[in-house]
Amino acid sequence: MALGDKIVEESGKITSQRVLDIDPPKIESSFKMSGNYKGEEGSDIGTYWIVMRQGEEGVMYGEGQGVATTNDGKGMTTWKGYGIGRFTSPGNMSVRGSLFFRAPSGKLSYFNNLVGVFEFEVDEEGNCSSKVWEWR
Repeated sequence: MALGDKIVEESGKITSQRVLDIDPPKIESSFKMSGNYKGEEGSDIGTYWIVMRQGEEGVMYGEGQGVATTNDGKGMTTWKGYGIGRFTSPGNMSVRGSLFFRAPSGKLSYFNNLVGVFEFEVDEEGNCSSKVWEWR
């Protein structure tokens, strides 16, 4: 297995957050981003939850899901993701993990049954960005 081409580069903003549990802390966040999806301009909305790992200072585990669409409405892909995160400084978080895509038709059909490896960053002001590479 090897990393292939970068297939997604996007940036945006956290749009909402809520506390799902406090023991251990589990927080849900939603976001909206826009960017490039294998050469197509579009946007991505998603929701993820992240929970602090007990006994591992500053380490988090999270899962998320979302939908990316092309700006012209002729392509859509859904994704499900899993990742491990850490605080990089107060209010800033970095997560690395895997994404599983589904896109049976349309301009983003390249993503159908594709596995990606991602970097996801969030700063203290709620700005977020993501990069995804194809995993071959």
